[in-house]
Amino acid sequence: MTTRNLIKLMLLVWLMARAATGQAAVSAEEAARLGQGLTPVGGLKAANGDGSIPEWRGASLYNDAQKNVQGHPDDAQLVELVKGLNSGDAPLFTITRANMAEHTGKLTEGQKALLQGREGYAIPVYASQRGAFYPATINEATIRNATSARLEGTDTVTGARLGYAFPIPQSGAEVIWNHKLRYRGDSLVRNNNEAIVELDGSFQLTKKLEDVFFAYGNIANPGQLEDTPIAYFLGRITAPARVAGQLALVHEKAGLGSSGRLAWIFNPGMGRITRAPSVGYDAPSPGTDGEQFNDQIDMFNGALDRYDWKLVGKKEIYIPYNSTAMNVPGTRYADFIGPKFIRPEYTRYELHRVWVVEATMREGIRHQLSRRTFYVDEDSWSIAAMDGYDGRGELWKYQEGHLITIPWVPTTTGSPEVSYDLQSGRYFMTMLHSEDEFPDFTQSFEEGYFTPNNMKRLAKRLK
Repeated sequence: MTTRNLIKLMLLVWLMARAATGQAAVSAEEAARLGQGLTPVGGLKAANGDGSIPEWRGASLYNDAQKNVQGHPDDAQLVELVKGLNSGDAPLFTITRANMAEHTGKLTEGQKALLQGREGYAIPVYASQRGAFYPATINEATIRNATSARLEGTDTVTGARLGYAFPIPQSGAEVIWNHKLRYRGDSLVRNNNEAIVELDGSFQLTKKLEDVFFAYGNIANPGQLEDTPIAYFLGRITAPARVAGQLALVHEKAGLGSSGRLAWIFNPGMGRITRAPSVGYDAPSPGTDGEQFNDQIDMFNGALDRYDWKLVGKKEIYIPYNSTAMNVPGTRYADFIGPKFIRPEYTRYELHRVWVVEATMREGIRHQLSRRTFYVDEDSWSIAAMDGYDGRGELWKYQEGHLITIPWVPTTTGSPEVSYDLQSGRYFMTMLHSEDEFPDFTQSFEEGYFTPNNMKRLAKRLK
């Protein structure tokens, strides 16, 4: 073999090895931008050209009382803290059907459809505030992950520990993985109320109490993603009476099929715990009357393998942000749940840069959403909006996560989430809690809490 052929063979073997093992997201030189021109988790620090998107301020946007809450705030503190920095301000302008043409380049397709198709729907636009921030430990881990994390295929992440895996993403799938791995505290207990809203504005409420332990993004006990689940979840329905007592236990991992998610359910009518055969993809989420698929929970969750993922790039979009009005303790759901859409006076939209990701169903694969466009906030990696298309290629679902920053955790996440059915006229809301206690991020759980055996004990107590 000639020297030239030997070099070619060695190069081919090296390339094949890189393809098989995955490729580091960025170089050390690129990673050095984190915390400099980029925020510690990858957002662009600078304002946009005309200042309509300001420079990122992070924690400095909040006062010490908001950042340094000790434990879980009481009701009076919560009212003041949740109102936060944007109480009392007024919209810069409001987008309606009459003036939407002036703003079309900064709207999602779902927003356009609502403006055109639902009389009275409006988008009040406020001054943008960039206060999403995370603990220093998460920032430091993210910077390390930038040069060590790899994505093999769509669902195998290696070399990531504690922080965001891909702060300088090279693919659409990496952006979605950042959403899945975003920091939301170490654990929490939350009231999660859900509403199916009919055309006349009437709604049926399902009440849930949910315990969550984030095993991967856990500052107290950090883990490597290869051998640490993303999260453990144990939820129970408390109302209405006909379904009260149902339990669900989920172990969420990286990977496909049963390697990516283990789930058990308890149905009081059956009186026993069973493994859940289908709790992912487009299986209807229980209690939603088909208005939400399982992989729409948390805007997107579970395996990515049914789609091809394209990173379109960044775009300036009006997204729901700093949406405190629906989260103030004591606010009634009937105040903001209206016919066909959330009442605009309770919503807040701001101009932000988002990563745009196109997910197209793979050839030979099925999913009721054949194509999805995700709009992912650059500062928090939270999915703020999603346009979903049916098998005919027609716009069907428009989903929003009304982002709120909780500075005493700190985290930024969607609360509530809403999924508009653009064909039936109904919509579905989840992550409602203003009529109950605000999520408590101080809770801890004993070893063995998120197990089928403990689920059995809980089921017996609920009988």
